[in-house]
Amino acid sequence: MTTSPDHVDSREDLAAFVRSLRRSHAGDGGSWENSDLPSFLDALAAWMDDADGWYRNTGRELPPGGDWAFFARSLQAATTYE
Repeated sequence: MTTSPDHVDSREDLAAFVRSLRRSHAGDGGSWENSDLPSFLDALAAWMDDADGWYRNTGRELPPGGDWAFFARSLQAATTYE
């Protein structure tokens, strides 16, 4: 089972969350709507574009801060990091 993103409060928590997603995919990736990398990345970008709507619809506020560059660097680094 994937840990809730609501419990991600640090870089270490985020890394653990990503690992839990990987385990979830390895165990039952066929049940994911976006189970291959291209569709996963497309869905990630689409969700980011509409995140304010998701937050509004769930009665939450989109966090005003956040290190978006850190997340972008993490995604880019994963293309070559071993």
